[in-house]
Amino acid sequence: MKHLRTVNDVMTHAVISVDRGAPIKEIVEAMRQWRISALPVLSDEGRVAGVVSEADLLLKAQGADESRAVTAGQLMTFPAVTVTEETGIASAARLMAHGHLKRLPVVDRDGRLVGVVSRGDLLKIYLRPDADIAEELRELIMAELIPAGSAVVQVHVTDGLVHLEGTIPDPALRNVLIRVARTVPGVVDVTAASLGTEVHT
Repeated sequence: MKHLRTVNDVMTHAVISVDRGAPIKEIVEAMRQWRISALPVLSDEGRVAGVVSEADLLLKAQGADESRAVTAGQLMTFPAVTVTEETGIASAARLMAHGHLKRLPVVDRDGRLVGVVSRGDLLKIYLRPDADIAEELRELIMAELIPAGSAVVQVHVTDGLVHLEGTIPDPALRNVLIRVARTVPGVVDVTAASLGTEVHT
């Protein structure tokens, strides 16, 4: 089972990019060929210097006398908003939402491009099989959150909806379990109406 936690788990490793000197025609052709709306612009060292988007082409290229003289380095938006492979999926999603971005370049520790993550990539977490989500939750709850032998919590998952039932030693633990369950990638919502502190004999 693969736990989907970080950008590295869902990103696309094959990336189309351009260098600073790329002319408009080359940028437009790459966007059209690969059906993407933005391209990372790389420095000579392979680091992400900026991003050139369709909006950049439409806005910044207006008034240019010769389109061939206008390059990606002149058109790009910089500094680029990037993430690393270790960035959490939720954090990347927040960056995209706040910046109204469709894609984020993924860089290594030296700022070099290693991939790209899109909105569609991030949505892959909701395609996780229910069995995988349930297994991860059982491991998390029983191994890390509940003292050994003190309780048994059953986990049921249907279409990403999690239902917790069983008994727990402390009623305060109920809200903790719900909050933690909601952090697991692929979980849509959590209910725990059948999770109580009364031990049935």
